[in-house]
Amino acid sequence: MKISFLASHGGSAAKHLIKAIHEKRLAADIGIVITNNLDSEIYTWCKENKIEIHYLSGKTHPNAEKKDKAICSALLDAKTDLVILSGYMKKIGPTMLSAYSNKILNIHPSLLPRHGGKGLYGNRVHEAVLTSGDRESGATVQLINEKYDEGPIVSQQKIELSTGETVESLKAKVEAIEGDLYLHSIKKVMSTLHCL
Repeated sequence: MKISFLASHGGSAAKHLIKAIHEKRLAADIGIVITNNLDSEIYTWCKENKIEIHYLSGKTHPNAEKKDKAICSALLDAKTDLVILSGYMKKIGPTMLSAYSNKILNIHPSLLPRHGGKGLYGNRVHEAVLTSGDRESGATVQLINEKYDEGPIVSQQKIELSTGETVESLKAKVEAIEGDLYLHSIKKVMSTLHCL
């Protein structure tokens, strides 16, 4: 099975999973990485590590429909079976959603359905958790659909909040569990796809 990635910034999940593939902890092949940000850390990292990376964005394709089709075509050309979002900050278009129905995974830094939806990403999520008075948070891996953070949940992992928790300390706790949770979730989805 071939896995490709969409990333906007650091791409920490993509790096973690590519490393897992190289170390044979994930039985998959690496497809391509697509970024919408030429200045991103993931773009430089892929170039340095000889991972095929494509730059597709609103600058290369001002028309949203054409951009959606271009991203989908690049994934299909790479013979991608499963698409992993790694801090990808753009909404997935209808062409991709149709071509990769139930085959696009995202990780969100809270226990969905709490603290999800349009505009809730990165530190905004952790701020919302702290403001709400929740005593736990965590991460959620889900399949993507046409609505932000409303796709079917594949798996979740909880963490307890400490007294005096800050956005930075909460973010560090969540990031510490995300890589392995994503890895576990991908294996779970792959086993389901193999059974189809």
